[in-house]
Amino acid sequence: MEWLEKTIAAISPKWAYQRKAWEKGYEEIRNYDAGTDDRLNAGWRTVNATADQTDSVYRDTIRARARDLERNSDMQESIIGAFERNVVGTGFKLQAKTSDETLNTKIEDLWKEWCKPRNCDVTYQQSFSELCQMAIRRKKIDGGIIFVKRYTQGGVLPFTLQVREVDDLDTMQASRKNVRIVNGIEYNEYNRPIAYYFKTYDIHGLYSGKSERIKADDVIFLWDKKRPSQIREMSEMSPTITRIKDVNSYMEAVSVKERVAACLSVFVTKMTPGGGNGFGRQNNTSNHSYQGKTLSPGMIMEMNPGEDVKVVNPPAQGSSAADFVRLQQRLTGSGQGISYEAIARDMSQVNYSSARQGLLEDQKTYAMEQQYMIQHLLTEVYETFLISAVLSGAVQVQHFWNKKKEYMKHSWTPPGQKWIDPLKEANANKVSLETNQLTLAEIAAAAGSDWKDVVEQRARELEYMKLKGVIKDDEA
Repeated sequence: MEWLEKTIAAISPKWAYQRKAWEKGYEEIRNYDAGTDDRLNAGWRTVNATADQTDSVYRDTIRARARDLERNSDMQESIIGAFERNVVGTGFKLQAKTSDETLNTKIEDLWKEWCKPRNCDVTYQQSFSELCQMAIRRKKIDGGIIFVKRYTQGGVLPFTLQVREVDDLDTMQASRKNVRIVNGIEYNEYNRPIAYYFKTYDIHGLYSGKSERIKADDVIFLWDKKRPSQIREMSEMSPTITRIKDVNSYMEAVSVKERVAACLSVFVTKMTPGGGNGFGRQNNTSNHSYQGKTLSPGMIMEMNPGEDVKVVNPPAQGSSAADFVRLQQRLTGSGQGISYEAIARDMSQVNYSSARQGLLEDQKTYAMEQQYMIQHLLTEVYETFLISAVLSGAVQVQHFWNKKKEYMKHSWTPPGQKWIDPLKEANANKVSLETNQLTLAEIAAAAGSDWKDVVEQRARELEYMKLKGVIKDDEA
């Protein structure tokens, strides 16, 4: 079309100029600012690659840095603690859903017994709730955690769990003919895990150079998959660890400066005459050695003769630190899906309405994590638990294999959430229940209780109060 532009310019330069101006404006409209290479984006160089290509280079480094902050950063610990308290808390409650209530009770009682440390943990050290808490922590810090089903004797069932860190995957395993192994995991052509290769250790805890191959059916690998091409974990703290590190460095600098500012010191000058000592020689005043080289609170120091120093009172400038740290905590919390109040435990910036709205948004984040735990860990463990109970004879079930799907029915009740104003919430629940907007099961589940347990306990209490004459029969 260049010939056309030249022809128009020869006939009417004004028309050609207007066409060029409109063309330039049209191109500006079509552009993406984020895709241009102008001055603002000059240093922004990115590439498109698969998730494993981008993650594998930085996975170990980011995990190590996240663990370092776990050990040394109170801000990071506050984030992890918020998830531990609200996602797992005191644990998930099981409710068996078979058609036989007697069988349901027996299964639930056996589950409670199995959840004790010496029954569910192959090391006899952690209860099942504690294992779930550790799963949330390691999933956040390391990016993932691995549970291996072990069939051993010694507990109420021949089934326990062994917890392995992602570091235990043997990444030195190489693919072989018709066997694709990537980062310690064997995959099929659809990227479905077939087996896991775990490092074995000698009696001193050192890597022996050998691996143990475990089928994927006996492995529960908890990690958050964000891209279809992703096949391994990445620390969930990766978007925020740089900000947390910066805050730690800033607070260390402020702390040092405040310590210096607190060091009010006084230097005393000794005044001595400058005459001779009787033998025609002058006093030696060239001694410039100092006893102290740092400031300390209340320090009083003598100076050399002839030197004069005023009182040292460094000014403090840490008053703005609170606003800076508050902003960084707010940004860090939002990066992890929870509010500033949840991680800082600071309610001075909110009223009832804003606090409740923030709590509701936080609960959505916790509910997503709870749903993940139920679908990927709790259900898998429960089904293996029930099969082990049937095979070992701990639970007698007729025609179990013919009606396996029916006997496997169950539900989980996550830990309940307490409200800011219980009276308002109780009145709201009462109205919702009376107008059939909520069920008793939903209200009880929100409080972390089983509605059947609530009804049965309430019935026993009412019956006992009638027996003692606290209430009359017509008042029950």
